[in-house]
Amino acid sequence: MAKLILSMDGLVLKEIPLNKERMTIGRRPSNDIQIDNMAISGQHAAVVSILDDSFLEDLNSTNGTLVNGQPIKKHFLKSGDDIELGKYKLKYVVEPAESSGSIGHGKPEDSRQGDMRSEAMANTQLSGSAPESLGVDAPAGAIPGTLATGVIQVLTGANAGRELLLTKASTTLGRPGLQVAVISRKSEGYFIHHVEGSKFPSVNGNMIGSQAHSLKDRDIIEIAGVRMAFSLKA
Repeated sequence: MAKLILSMDGLVLKEIPLNKERMTIGRRPSNDIQIDNMAISGQHAAVVSILDDSFLEDLNSTNGTLVNGQPIKKHFLKSGDDIELGKYKLKYVVEPAESSGSIGHGKPEDSRQGDMRSEAMANTQLSGSAPESLGVDAPAGAIPGTLATGVIQVLTGANAGRELLLTKASTTLGRPGLQVAVISRKSEGYFIHHVEGSKFPSVNGNMIGSQAHSLKDRDIIEIAGVRMAFSLKA
């Protein structure tokens, strides 16, 4: 379970579990995380959680949002990141899942999953020359049921012709710093969600919005200047 630890001047004020898909941060009482300070905008930022991953988005705040001292618009969070909003800090922490196996197995790996996922994310490039640069699957397992398997086929760029099976619950595609999106596999189908970048990905020539967009068989997706075809295999 991921959480945010709110502090000011080194004093911890409270811990907030990220138990909703989208949690807003701001001065207004209507926010999920209210920080009553004039340096904080009415709706300042939001944290979107998709399975085991969380993304921070600045909501065009007046004074901006910093992560580890750097201003951001959208940011893929990793455990230990410090979010700064005025004099307040929010530390993003991912607590390792308890092992269900025998004692002494799996714990050391669990404690490093967040860093390993972040390192893989940093190396993800659709237009890279290495075959491994096509995409990164999140560690969550595939969703059971009769849902047809989604397939991404790259149409342009250095990886043209390559295919990626969307068998995991979440797949991250794009180029960090330019444009990143996540394709989620749910019981009702596949959905694409914008994560990072000043422009949204497009589906069939139309830019998607900030909300998750449902994918259909034969949709054409464009992320970070690379065109891909989405299809379903029974």
